[in-house]
Amino acid sequence: MNLKLVTLGGELLNTDVYEVIIPTIDGEISVFPDHEPLIAVAKSGVVAVRYEKNHSDDYLKYFAISGGVIEISGKSVKILVDEADQDEDIIEAETQAALSRAIEMRDNAKDSVELDKAHQLIDRHMVQLKVADLHRRKRKI
Repeated sequence: MNLKLVTLGGELLNTDVYEVIIPTIDGEISVFPDHEPLIAVAKSGVVAVRYEKNHSDDYLKYFAISGGVIEISGKSVKILVDEADQDEDIIEAETQAALSRAIEMRDNAKDSVELDKAHQLIDRHMVQLKVADLHRRKRKI
C-alpha cells in the first residue's frame, strides 16, 4: 500500500509500505494493505513504518508527528500533519536543549496563551526525544 506523510512544508514521504502504526485520539492503530476505509484524527506521537512483510521491528522507520488527519483506503494511507521529523534527522542534544527552554517558558508563562504554546513545545520535543531514542536503540542492534 502507498503511504503519504504530508506536512505544511510539503510531502515528507511517499512510498510503498507493508504496515503503518499511527497514534490516534482513540488509541494506536496498525494499518495493513486492504484496511477498511477510515478517516481519523492523529495525535502527537510516533508513527512507525514497516516497509516489507518479513522485516522485523529492527527495520522499522520512525517519525515524530504533530496531530493531524489520517485518511485510509484499501490501497493508501495519507497522514496530514503540521510537522513531522524523521528519526535520523533528530539531534538529541539540540532537542533536549529545546525541551529545557520550553519547560522554562512554561514556568515563566504570563498568560494562558504562553502556557499553551509552552505545553505544545514540550509535547513536541518529548515525542522527538522518544523517536530519537527508538532510532538509537535500533542502530545498536
